[in-house]
Amino acid sequence: MPQSAPLWFAAAVALSFAAGPAPSVPSPAGPARTSDLDSAQVARLLTELRRSDSTVCELAGRTLTNGWWGFGGSESEVPMPMPMPTPMPMPMAGPIAPMMEPGFRHGSDRYDDHALGAFRTVLRDPSPCLRNIAARVLGRARRKGDFERFESLLHDRDPALRETGALALGTSGDRRALDLLRTTVKDANPAVRTLGVWALGQLEDATAVAPLAEAARDESPQVRRVAAWALGQGGGSADGRMGGWVGQAADALMALLRDRDARVRMTAAHALGQLESRPAIDALGAAVRDPAAEVRSTAIWALGQIEGATSVPLVAVGLKDAEPEVRSLAAWALGQIDDASAVDPLLAVVKNDSDPEVRVAAAWALGQIDSPRATATLEGLKDDRSPSVRRAVRWALGRSDGDREGIRIHPRVRMRMRP
Repeated sequence: MPQSAPLWFAAAVALSFAAGPAPSVPSPAGPARTSDLDSAQVARLLTELRRSDSTVCELAGRTLTNGWWGFGGSESEVPMPMPMPTPMPMPMAGPIAPMMEPGFRHGSDRYDDHALGAFRTVLRDPSPCLRNIAARVLGRARRKGDFERFESLLHDRDPALRETGALALGTSGDRRALDLLRTTVKDANPAVRTLGVWALGQLEDATAVAPLAEAARDESPQVRRVAAWALGQGGGSADGRMGGWVGQAADALMALLRDRDARVRMTAAHALGQLESRPAIDALGAAVRDPAAEVRSTAIWALGQIEGATSVPLVAVGLKDAEPEVRSLAAWALGQIDDASAVDPLLAVVKNDSDPEVRVAAAWALGQIDSPRATATLEGLKDDRSPSVRRAVRWALGRSDGDREGIRIHPRVRMRMRP
């Protein structure tokens, strides 16, 4: 069946728009100026998207918001960790350049006031996709008068519009929204509570910890999960607003490590790793024995992030896990912690584990620790049956004498969150 005209139009505009800004056109009034979609084009595209299916609307929305889709209320869009550990250093690899499309600009720079007006017309549209697009674009643009529009949506009787208001306020980063968003934690609708909690996490202000901790006890696992994610957002900021965030957040997150929902437990462990909370070491150590492999993996990752020497026996438990990915991650974490007490358990793994990727991770970790006690065992593994293990062993041995030129190791350590 041929595609409908709206689908063709939306796809064509999305593809041309994704390719970058329009060419600069000389103007008699001044220097060349680059322009994106004007108000008429935006209005027409939004009209066509209203008649398109949800997949087309979302794809176009990603383009209109500069590829940033973030959180729009559905389970699949929650900004939860798909954790991978910090990449292991690979000799001679050099710095990794950020992956960014040329010509892409921040969303607030892409539209003039007339084009933004076209987005305002759909803030209360029946289509959730159009409302989400408008909330993202207008939230990032932060134009005068829009905050009041978002506030009005947050007080609407329709819970779908309250979701839109929370999404816009969280996207805006405007800290005037803190008091407004605190009320969403008590909203009768769990979807509104979820968006409100997400928005509070986006604002990264220490005064948000108390309502987020309250949300961590919500009856909805989705709300608790987003609360755990949000509580993990305040660890990396040196801003004075964040004073006291880590201690308060860690208490709520440690309680969530015992949640009945595995994905909540996983997110809580990830958040504690982001916060690098040393008081959480024992609680994370207990989570290394969790029934769910993804929780065990994330707890081990978090302990590797915290890098406390007292974590070594807790992480070493993961070296005997039934899942190879958990064992690999445990070896990685011990290399991150970089304490000599990890040498003996790692030597047992590098010699005996049945999975070559686990042995690679163990050899890397031994190279990181760089203990003379590992040399004899590593020398004996230069002829390991796995080429990747042999390379990792040579790399680890080369740390002592500086002879690592041209040797690269590619440990495949992953943590996956099952749907």
